Amino acid sequence: MFPIRDHNPSHTTPYVTLTLIGLNIAMFLLTSPWLGGQIELWEDLALYPVAVLNGINTWGLLSHMFLHAGLLHLGGNMLFLWIFGDNLEEQMGHGGFLLFYLLCGLAAAAAQIVVDPSSGIPMVGASGAIAGVMGGYLLMFPRARVDVVVIIIILIKIFTIPAWVMLGIWFALQLFSGYSMLGGEVGVAYFAHAGGFAAGVLLAYPVFRRRGGRAFWNRTHGHPPHRPVSYHASRIPQVRR
Repeated sequence: MFPIRDHNPSHTTPYVTLTLIGLNIAMFLLTSPWLGGQIELWEDLALYPVAVLNGINTWGLLSHMFLHAGLLHLGGNMLFLWIFGDNLEEQMGHGGFLLFYLLCGLAAAAAQIVVDPSSGIPMVGASGAIAGVMGGYLLMFPRARVDVVVIIIILIKIFTIPAWVMLGIWFALQLFSGYSMLGGEVGVAYFAHAGGFAAGVLLAYPVFRRRGGRAFWNRTHGHPPHRPVSYHASRIPQVRR
């Protein structure tokens, strides 16, 4: 299950969200070995928990957020950032959203280091920072309508569900997967996701309070403060088997 769009796109241009997407794509093109990229740069800029704790390659705490391990890794992260980033950027302002994003990424890295401090496996990806964006979105717009694609073997179906359902399930899966794989070789930094998500909720709380807290929810009914977009069904006729 993964989201493809929400129903309340922002009214302002999300310059920071677009810039972050552009930087991630540029770094992917620069470091991808199958594109003739600089794999040495990827290795130098990745985050190594054991190295950071020994004061080595500490820049990885920030630089790892702009590296990805594959096209699907990059594409999935950028899709999530595009869906959930624009509304949050509009509420926080461009500079505030950038600071929020980076702090969430740092919190995600810290969570993974605490859980697995001796790891020498490179950690890369914007997932932790984007998890923070998702946490902030959950706090600000819990009832926003999100279209998700559900794939069950060969069946593909699009459902519209409230953001709190989709994001709540996602967060629960990160915790479950993280705890179930403790002590083993894991290719996904689940605790970084969970840590970034929790940091996003906490860091978005001051903005939520300034907007009025529960009064903000009452005014917007838990949605972004814009008229919803109506996505019409495809005009392509269905051909039954």
